[in-house]
Amino acid sequence: MMNKTRVCVAGGGPAGMVLGLLLARAGVEVTVLEKHADFLRDFRGDTVHPSTLGLLDELGLGERFEQVPHRKMSSVAAMLDGGTVQIGDFQLLKVPHPYIALVPQWDFLDMLAAAAEEEPTFRLIRNAEVTGLLRENDRVTGVRWRDRVTGAEHELAATLTVGCDGRHSRVRAESGLRSREFGVPIDVEWFRLPREEGDPVGGLGRFTTGHFAVMIDRGDYWQCGYLIRKGGDGPLRASGIDTLRRRMVRLIPWTADRVGTLTSWADVSMLDVRLDRLRLWSRAGVLCIGDAAHAMSPVGGVGINLAVADAVATARILGPALSGGEASPARLARVQLRRWLPTAVIQTVQRLAHRVLLGNLAFDPDAPRTPATELPRAVRFVQRHPRLRVVPARVFGLGLFPEHAPAWARRPAAARERVG
Repeated sequence: MMNKTRVCVAGGGPAGMVLGLLLARAGVEVTVLEKHADFLRDFRGDTVHPSTLGLLDELGLGERFEQVPHRKMSSVAAMLDGGTVQIGDFQLLKVPHPYIALVPQWDFLDMLAAAAEEEPTFRLIRNAEVTGLLRENDRVTGVRWRDRVTGAEHELAATLTVGCDGRHSRVRAESGLRSREFGVPIDVEWFRLPREEGDPVGGLGRFTTGHFAVMIDRGDYWQCGYLIRKGGDGPLRASGIDTLRRRMVRLIPWTADRVGTLTSWADVSMLDVRLDRLRLWSRAGVLCIGDAAHAMSPVGGVGINLAVADAVATARILGPALSGGEASPARLARVQLRRWLPTAVIQTVQRLAHRVLLGNLAFDPDAPRTPATELPRAVRFVQRHPRLRVVPARVFGLGLFPEHAPAWARRPAAARERVG
């Protein structure tokens, strides 16, 4: 079966759905191929930052988002051996939404899909797994995809194919675009623990010699990430689930009354942390954005928001050209020119965090240690000058060059008028 579309978007994640919505609002015929039947999966990236919340207002989706169950986190704390400190305060930002929204990603994507499907030129095909690219001479002219229900093979011709299919992108692999890999010393074990009344509010990280964990307040439970040495998942699992339970209690003693809810390793998912960036994001007929162009570390929780910003820049740069014809290789390259620096800066910060904060953690969590009696000098300085907490809030909450919806994609938003 052969079909045609102006733009084929591979992947229905945050980048793919935002791009599909915006291009459809430009009158561009766009088809999003989503591998799964729905969005209800075990996503780890559930943080929507102030930059993305502002974008939703511009798109007229602020009220809809408020109807989606979510929790607001206005600050981030770090639990050190010398005490608990605030390391980021989003309330210092002069923006309509000075907080991070913690929302199940499937609800966020459902909301975007519903808005996109109101546009006559938008089409979402589920259970559609991209298996390869179509080519004519040196140009990509569409994709091959397989229906995961029937097994039927299809071809979809497209003027432009955009890879939004994540860090294991089929589009990237098939296009031959080469990436630069950055070494990462960690992987992350993700799991849930019940949240009790009287627990800390918001997000927190626990640093100490030997290991580290992050806990994100999700209302009735904690979303927990325990860092391990790269490649250490197999040995840890072989030692039994009680090893993880014991280490969490040693790290954060007040979890002792709930780690028993981890009954087996089936309750734990391992995230293979990667950090890479394509040298070139595009070639004739094909473009990669989001994790397909630059896999991010979980440090700062910025993956969703960088992907959304990529999508907005892509739509703004390419939308007018695609509505009347095709986007030249030079115009495709402008997307990378716009988004390279914000991506590179965040990845540099993440690499420094890996090296300075995490490089020696999760390597010997059972070793004896003598807790520090005072905070590190740099941390004490920030505590004496609390307005410095705006720096990490701005870097991770807004980023460099925040992207705004083009005029042709905006809709009236009563929700924006009520905020602030």
